[in-house]
Amino acid sequence: MTLRERFLDLQDCLQTHQDLWQASPFYLRRPAWCVQWPGLAEAALELDDTTLATLADNPEALYAWLALHFPDAERLAALCQLPALPARQLAPTSPHFDWEIPLRKRLQIEAFASHAPASPAPLLEWCAGKGHLGRRVAVSDQQPVSSLEIDAALCEDALRLARRARIEQTVVCADALAAGSRPLLKGRSVLALHACGELHRTLVRNAAEDEAHAYRLAPCCYYRGAQDGYRPLNRDADLPLDGNTLRLAVTETVTAPQRIRERHARDQAWKLGFVALRNAILGEAIRPFKPVPGSWLSGDFADYCRRLAEREGLALDGGLDAARWLAVGEQRRGEVRRLELVRHAFRRPLEIWLALDVALGLEEAGFQARLGTFCERSLTPRNLMVVAER
Repeated sequence: MTLRERFLDLQDCLQTHQDLWQASPFYLRRPAWCVQWPGLAEAALELDDTTLATLADNPEALYAWLALHFPDAERLAALCQLPALPARQLAPTSPHFDWEIPLRKRLQIEAFASHAPASPAPLLEWCAGKGHLGRRVAVSDQQPVSSLEIDAALCEDALRLARRARIEQTVVCADALAAGSRPLLKGRSVLALHACGELHRTLVRNAAEDEAHAYRLAPCCYYRGAQDGYRPLNRDADLPLDGNTLRLAVTETVTAPQRIRERHARDQAWKLGFVALRNAILGEAIRPFKPVPGSWLSGDFADYCRRLAEREGLALDGGLDAARWLAVGEQRRGEVRRLELVRHAFRRPLEIWLALDVALGLEEAGFQARLGTFCERSLTPRNLMVVAER
């Protein structure tokens, strides 16, 4: 399939089945699709904990289970099969290179660099942080590297680490979204590992005029900068997405330690317990759940509910039966996890649609683009890379 054929096929599938992925079971006790697909809803709610954990952590197993109840699951799975980009052998680094690079980040950098084609042009690392990626590719490609970063402290760190590694690296402290940063792209191969939202989309929007030599982009956090709605990058994009829906594409995580997962489970049960309490008082409806200060989650559930009720002007006239609503929250969390399996089957298709939008936007700007993976999902689920050559 060409990139555009895959994009249009994915778009058709996402549009046809948007009821299955747009509504969140967190806010709706039974999304509308539960009526349209009663067998699927029943099968999800009857999953035991062991099977649920297996399906949640294994996309292939999830699509196989979903196909028993939803015929287009096989089509979705096939559209998500992307090849790994060709890998190359990188020049070795000095023992000093790994200073201050966390192991997982180091492995991601190595994977990105080895799957990015060698550049015959100077390099520009976009949203560079401490400039680790730029230094690694500069060593391998024997090209000068510039790193653009808005955080002055990170810029200082990048310069210090470059000196320690004896690598020539120009660090530009500036806003990637500012017009004044765009002349930096001229004639350069642009590197961006997990540049979030508009930080990678702005590259595509201006690619026709910026005269960059090439792009190697691993997009991330597509919802950032899209609070008012997603602005597509290619002419065929026709999928209405808001910031909340875009978060679905990046909710998969395979790297969180057990204690973080346990804390997340407790926090979600508390939130769902309060939502159930609020709905019991105000009636069932979709209402926003604003972020909660971390300190509110360090006490007990009763105190948590009272603080939220006060913040939202919710009168607890009958008092608070904390044990009851905590039990409801824990029960609701079990239901939400099971119904979300169906929604989560659309995470990867949506992420690939978004990455294809990047690739096709660059094609329309005059580049030849490819899309593939640069590492296994166990290293990072955000493992898609767009490679574009003029």
